[in-house]
Amino acid sequence: MNYHIGVVEDDMNIQNIVTAYLKKEGFTATALESAEEAFDLWETQPPDMWILDIMLPGMDGYDFCKRIREESDVPIIIISAKDEEIDKILGIELGGDDYLTKPFSPRELVARVKRLFKRTKPAKQEADEEKDKIKIDNLLVRKNDRRLFWMGQEVEVTTKEYDMLLLFAENVNRAFSREELLVKIWGEDYFGSDRAVDDLVKRIRKKLGDIQLETVWGYGYRLRSEEE
Repeated sequence: MNYHIGVVEDDMNIQNIVTAYLKKEGFTATALESAEEAFDLWETQPPDMWILDIMLPGMDGYDFCKRIREESDVPIIIISAKDEEIDKILGIELGGDDYLTKPFSPRELVARVKRLFKRTKPAKQEADEEKDKIKIDNLLVRKNDRRLFWMGQEVEVTTKEYDMLLLFAENVNRAFSREELLVKIWGEDYFGSDRAVDDLVKRIRKKLGDIQLETVWGYGYRLRSEEE
């Protein structure tokens, strides 16, 4: 996996060395000179790890670390010229996963980056896998590989059957009109009859037995679940 690392360091020499070593090891590295710049990156393209200097212009690294921890468990390695034990303890207590004192070996930093990713990777993978799945009662949709399971058994479905079931699963208990379904499943240029929607629903019901795909009379359909 090509991990993205945010390097927050206002010393340009250290910044350049660290990003060069990270890129050499196959990581994507974004260099930032302040916590404020780092927050902009966090909002638009959040890194998989932060390498964070403590002494920064404006907001310091401690405050940045604390605020990131309020939102995420993303790994954070703190680098600092402060080598007192109290500084290290504070950095870890505020949410840092590792602490490296300047001056440091770039190779050692890369080794710690790899070790930290190795430690946190299983949890990240598990979280990513959970995001990939949508489970509604006996229906399980796996989005990444477009697979569908009913009562624990994989069911072969067509592209449009899958697209309709995914739409309903992501909007459980919401009623969709036939016109909405035509646009969302067939596209805005489709000029056929809305009977195509009814036929697709019939095929899904036939394949998935007692799935709670209800008719909303005079309107359309919805996937019902009492669990939501």
